[in-house]
Amino acid sequence: MNRDQIATIVERRRKRGLALLAPDSSIELLAARLHSSKDNRSLLDEMKAEADHFGQTPDPELTYDLFRLYGDTGERLAYEKIYFERRKRLNAFVIMALLEPQHSGYEMAAWNIVWSICNEFTWCLPAHYNEGAVRPDIDLFAAETAFALSEVKALLGERMPALLKAKLTDEVERRIFLPFLEQGPYGWETADHNWSAVCAGSIGAAALHLMDDSARLSAVLERVLGSLACYLSGFGEDGACAEGYLYWQYGFGYYVYFAELLKTATSGEIDLFAANKVKEIALFQQKCFTSGSMVVNFSDSPASSGIFMGLSCCLHKEYEEVAVPDASLRASYAADHCGRWAPAIRNLLWTQEEWLTSSGDKAMWPSESYYLPDVRWLLSRNVKEDGAVYSFAAKGGHNDEPHNHNDLGHFMVHADGQAYLADLGSGKYTAHYFGPERYTLWCNGSQGHSVPIIDDHYQKSGVTYRSEVVEAASGDDMDKLILELSSAYEDTGLERLERSFSWNKEALPRLVLTDTFLFGMNDNRSSERAVTERFITLLSPTQDREGRILIEGKRKLSLTYDPSVWTPVVTARSDIDHFGVERFWHTLDFHATAVKAKPLIGTFVFQFES
Repeated sequence: MNRDQIATIVERRRKRGLALLAPDSSIELLAARLHSSKDNRSLLDEMKAEADHFGQTPDPELTYDLFRLYGDTGERLAYEKIYFERRKRLNAFVIMALLEPQHSGYEMAAWNIVWSICNEFTWCLPAHYNEGAVRPDIDLFAAETAFALSEVKALLGERMPALLKAKLTDEVERRIFLPFLEQGPYGWETADHNWSAVCAGSIGAAALHLMDDSARLSAVLERVLGSLACYLSGFGEDGACAEGYLYWQYGFGYYVYFAELLKTATSGEIDLFAANKVKEIALFQQKCFTSGSMVVNFSDSPASSGIFMGLSCCLHKEYEEVAVPDASLRASYAADHCGRWAPAIRNLLWTQEEWLTSSGDKAMWPSESYYLPDVRWLLSRNVKEDGAVYSFAAKGGHNDEPHNHNDLGHFMVHADGQAYLADLGSGKYTAHYFGPERYTLWCNGSQGHSVPIIDDHYQKSGVTYRSEVVEAASGDDMDKLILELSSAYEDTGLERLERSFSWNKEALPRLVLTDTFLFGMNDNRSSERAVTERFITLLSPTQDREGRILIEGKRKLSLTYDPSVWTPVVTARSDIDHFGVERFWHTLDFHATAVKAKPLIGTFVFQFES
């Protein structure tokens, strides 16, 4: 859709103000409705507690010392902790000023933090700031800040002092709209991952709220729609998010926030929910949870996550097949460490009480199995009559995915919300994390995944290092995935590495993993090759007897193997997680020797025994 078509629709149909966010005819009626919501009560209590906590101390400053820390050392967390606290303060003070206008302290705190954010040196994070660049940077957080401020004005503009309204509008214009329109395009505009959705969606949302001129607004929206098309191109028709659930919630969330604003602003004439691919992406959430809040956390994704109920309700409104998750899985207000405005306010505004249910002692997710052919993931969740939930997931793909880990053939096994074979997820984000040293880090390189090691060689990164799917099937009694993985490695002499998973959904499920290694005769290296089968677990494995390892959590998982071929070694390890906290886990290695031209077959049976 070009800008002339957009301009015609905008001029004929455009809605603005509170009507874009809520059906209420006034802010007072909106506040009364939110106060009367039983299901929002706990969320409102959390917001009020945070506002009252922050109100006891002055707004923290973003000092030069903190800003230069990233450039000097690659350290991100010190600056980001203060930056995100300031956004959390914005959210809490503005929402409480909206809900409790009789308490003038909330309103004054809101005006102060708006003023302070408007005066920040940059709205970008230091990790995304390019000193000496010929144009102002617009990163994820600069765009999000513009989105947030524009909606603060939409909600509280009638009460906001004129000077502050003018300052807010001028800063969004100077930092976002002018560079976007006059100094673009930006690299993220053609990205096929979360940056295009978050940056473009946020800029489009801010423009819908703040821009008066239809022609100028249409110029912005034309570019935004192009970026969102690029974002969607990063998904296959299966709708799976290769970046992991956290980035589905983030990137697709911002796609939805903007899409809903645009649909409302144009009285439905521009509908970004109409494409079938968008529907399939919307369904990804209910496919990737294993039990309760635990997720299939391939890539840079945490192992568990709360759910944005506002986002879920919006998607259910668009597509009845999208499930509104169990009410107990709601993300707490404090769960978003970045303090993002858009999901925070929409968790209040979009949550529909009549759609929320609580399962009590029943399983929160049904038995389902999926093979997702575009990302080459097999996902299986099996719920028993007694409420026990067993889950298995394995992946193929290639080693150049967004937020890539070198993890072809990696898998995980969960039971009742506990990981027995695990994915470490994301580590602490630093300059090194996204630089040349990325795959030396345990959580990113194949050394930190449940995949083979060949003569001390790990998998390599790049799109040419990929898997081939030999067979994929899901059924009522068994799910199966067979991958050919020799292309994931370089300079190993492998002719074939076939990894076969058979997930048997018995009363106590059983996973049979069979790897077949074949090294070519024409390789000039030694006739004997060292092979290590590595498994990652957060629990402590113990040798029960020869040929049998136990991994015990709430349940007992046994691992049997051929001790005449494989020698087990358990090693306790640790690294630093995404939030800068040390985490502890184990590698469970099985060592064997392969001979050229003779297949080495390893069969490992993981059996739940309780």
